Amino acid sequence: MANRMLGQECFDLKNTAISHLHDFFLNSIHSDVSAIDLCDEIPTIDYSLLFSENHDERAKSLEHLGKACQEFEGALKGISDFFELTNQEERSEYLKKNPMDRIRWGLRSHAGENREYLKIVAHPEYHCPSKPASFRGAIGEYFKRMHEVELGLAKAISKILGYEETYIEKEFKLEAGFDVSAMNLYPPSFQSKGSIGVPEHTDPGFFVSLIQDVNGGLQMLTHKGNWVTVNIPRNAIFINLGDHLEILSNGKYKSHIHQVILDNNEVNRISMATLHGPSLDIFVAPASRFIDESHPPAYRGMTYKESLELNGSDEIDVQSSLSLLRIPFSL
Repeated sequence: MANRMLGQECFDLKNTAISHLHDFFLNSIHSDVSAIDLCDEIPTIDYSLLFSENHDERAKSLEHLGKACQEFEGALKGISDFFELTNQEERSEYLKKNPMDRIRWGLRSHAGENREYLKIVAHPEYHCPSKPASFRGAIGEYFKRMHEVELGLAKAISKILGYEETYIEKEFKLEAGFDVSAMNLYPPSFQSKGSIGVPEHTDPGFFVSLIQDVNGGLQMLTHKGNWVTVNIPRNAIFINLGDHLEILSNGKYKSHIHQVILDNNEVNRISMATLHGPSLDIFVAPASRFIDESHPPAYRGMTYKESLELNGSDEIDVQSSLSLLRIPFSL
C-alpha cells in the first residue's frame, strides 16, 4: 500500500481505490479465482482513501502513514547497520536459546533457503539487540508508527467487509497483539547456494507488512498455480493477509502462498516482514457470522499461542500451522 500524497486527486481516485481493495477481498471468496489471477498484478492502494468519507479519520490516517513513511528509510538503514557493523560472533549471541526467546538470529545457506535473518518481538513489548547503538531507536520508531497503521487498516477492512469498524480490532485484541518482525539479508544470486531465499509458505496472524530496499524477489502463487513476481513501488508498504484472517472468516478471505527467489539478485537485498498477530491468549476460530448450513466450520479453533506452537515451533518462529488447523470435509 503506497503512501500517495495526491491532494485533491485523492478524492477523484477514491472510488477506484476502494474498488481495488474491495475486489481484492471479494475475489478471494471464490474457489476458482483469486485477486491475483484476475490481472497477474498486485493492486497499489492509497491507504488514506480508505478513510476519505470522514475528514477527521482521513487526516488521522494520513498522519499515521506519513509518520510511518518518515521512519521507512531509517528502519532499513538500521537493519543494514546491524548486519554490517556487527560481526558474526556478536550476532550469534542471539542464536536459539530457549522457546521463549524474544530475539533470534539465524543463518541459512543451502539449496532450500538462503538468507541471514534477525527476528524480534515488536509488540506488545519491544525487544531489540543492543548493537549497533542507533538500531533500537530507528526500528522502534517504525514499529510505533506501523502499529497505528495496523489499527487503521483493521478499521478499514472491517468496514469494507460490512461490519462495525472495531470488529477485527476486538476479535484479535490488537492492543495486545503479538507482532514479530523478520529482518532479512538476502545474498546476490552469484553468492547463494540455490535460487530460493525463503521457500513457499503462508504466514500466521492478521496480516504481514513488508518493506525492502531493492525491488524484486517476492512471488505470490495464484490459484491457477502460477508464480507472480510482486512489483513493490518505491516507498510502498506491501500487505499480505495472514492465516488467522482466513480462519476468522472461515476461509472466505485467503492467506496467499508466497516465496522469495534470488535469481535476479545482483546485490544484497534487505527486507523487513512484520507479522501483525492477535494477542497470544485470544481464541481464534471461524466467526459465527461466517458459518451457515452451506459453510460449516472449516478450521479448528485455538489460541494464537497454541497455533504458533502446534507444529513444534516457538512463538518467535511465527510458522504457519494452517494445514493442521483445516477440518477435512467428508462427501
